[in-house]
Amino acid sequence: EEAGDLLFAAVNFVRAHGISAEDALRAANAKFERRFKGMEALAGTDFPTLSLEAQEALWQRVKHGE
Repeated sequence: EEAGDLLFAAVNFVRAHGISAEDALRAANAKFERRFKGMEALAGTDFPTLSLEAQEALWQRVKHGE
């Protein structure tokens, strides 16, 4: 229930600033997908076996390369 309240508040916050919550979510999803695909491309077939620390390092590398 609290998580729902948080999401509702976030939607109201962005709406109050003239931002479409749906458009913002779509853009965030696209950014996440782009970065995740970048991680997979860097790691190749080793990606599923990487530790969380190694995955985070790849995430940061992709993020800073944008």
